Amino acid sequence: MATSTSPGAILADDSDPSTPTIGQYLLDRIHGLGVEHVFGIPGDYVLTLYKMMETGPMTLVGVTREDSAGFAADAYARLRGVGCVCVTYCAGGLSLCNSIAGAYAEKSPVIVISGSPGLSERARNPLLHHKVKGFETQFEVFEKITVASAVLDDPLTAFNEIDRVLEAAVRYKRPVYLEIPRDQVQAKQVAPHRAPVGLPASDPDALREALDETSAMLTAAKRPMILADVEIHRFGLQDDLIALAEQTGMPIATTILGKSVISEGHPLFAGVYEGAMGRAEVTECVESADCLLMLGCFLTDINLGIFTAKLDPSRCIDATSEDLRIRYHHYSDVRLDDFIRGLTARNLKLARTPVPARPEVLATPWVPKQGEPMTSARLFSRLNHLIDDSMTVIADIGDCLFGSVDLSMSRRTEFLSPAYYTSMGFSVPAAVGVGMANPQSRALVIVGDGAFQMTGMELSTVARHGLNPIVVILNNHGYTTERFLLEGTFNDIQEWAFHKIPLVFGTGLGFEVRTEEEFESALQASVANTTSFSLINVHLDRYDRSPALERLAEKISKMV
Repeated sequence: MATSTSPGAILADDSDPSTPTIGQYLLDRIHGLGVEHVFGIPGDYVLTLYKMMETGPMTLVGVTREDSAGFAADAYARLRGVGCVCVTYCAGGLSLCNSIAGAYAEKSPVIVISGSPGLSERARNPLLHHKVKGFETQFEVFEKITVASAVLDDPLTAFNEIDRVLEAAVRYKRPVYLEIPRDQVQAKQVAPHRAPVGLPASDPDALREALDETSAMLTAAKRPMILADVEIHRFGLQDDLIALAEQTGMPIATTILGKSVISEGHPLFAGVYEGAMGRAEVTECVESADCLLMLGCFLTDINLGIFTAKLDPSRCIDATSEDLRIRYHHYSDVRLDDFIRGLTARNLKLARTPVPARPEVLATPWVPKQGEPMTSARLFSRLNHLIDDSMTVIADIGDCLFGSVDLSMSRRTEFLSPAYYTSMGFSVPAAVGVGMANPQSRALVIVGDGAFQMTGMELSTVARHGLNPIVVILNNHGYTTERFLLEGTFNDIQEWAFHKIPLVFGTGLGFEVRTEEEFESALQASVANTTSFSLINVHLDRYDRSPALERLAEKISKMV
């Protein structure tokens, strides 16, 4: 029996049935992070692990495609803090790459578990099924799109490797990758193992100096304000953000990727900032700030309105989980949570920046105009009147995303979209993840016809688990956003009778809509249908576009 006097050490005894195996320790650690559902598709290299999960506390959620499993796990992570997907080797894992790349780009911590051929099967380099080039090929691919990775092929190192990789997911809020050869799932621990010690603290000297400089800039400013983004979501810092804003009186604008980071009904909410795509008064408020406190921001082309935003670095304090930049210099080893809480604790007395007036989008009831064809502007206006605290809005990319900018979110963390990586097909699989992560919240999915044709059949999983999202398809007969960039027949797609899809699954309601009256009727019936999914096929003109895209179309067309 191995022994150790190290604090927190686990003693190994491979003759003791209570000695943990690699597979069981991995699943226990993942469950300990709050993961209750694992998404994936079975395959022979991962079946032993699947059987282990089937008898454990986590629920396996089978989907129709591996990339959909990744999107579902991504959405789950955005709501629950961590998500998990488990697939077989190469044929499964490599199908997952796009959705995990998106999760990496947008800082969504998805744990990827992949089975692989057993070590005993690899002698003399046989041509085993699913293998691509060398046995290490899949690992090398995922090294590029995860923040940490490991192959659990040695019981001497596997337990520490599991801890190291999972800690990276929590610390950096990005995907991680763990590959386990199938003959190692039941391999027992053979060496002492020290329990994880947690995340490192901020450097106290760097934190103090950063707070001193930030406090001086904010106190001297005449128009200070906050620009909050996606990392506030990912690190669960919404309450800390609100405490800082309310203590200082600074208004909060968000980016589109950080939309709903706070309730948009909060009196300090200034609007969504996105350069030329946003409302002029919000753009003016942010860009005229003489001290802009940027918290958890991603400075991407979409977040900045295709780089039409104008932010002066000499007036910015840019704090993220990975860096803290004040004007033109940087502080290392300062945690975002410590920085925000430290500012709040200083009880700063600041000049008050006026909050821009908001459009009264809900002041007048939405009434359908008799015989009028549906338009994107009217569709999003009606959805604004529909959304309440019981819903989570999931927007796919294109005009679904741009139009959703003007939706008013009354709660925080109720709006999900791949607003930076912008991978089509996110939304319907994400409804599966949302349904598992928060069964009390009903998903409202806004998806284009092109994106739906990619992953819309994940409604099969929705039906299997009795979920009840409302899916609104903007059927503008092709890739309309691209039409405004460069028109061509390559933007056309095959017409589908989307509203007949419930007939295929034997459940759900489908509606075909061309007029405002038909949309109103379909929407009311969908809301009333709480036992299955509802799908509304809304026909739009191929050149119709939302008000937000209208604001941006002229500028971005000149850039192509």
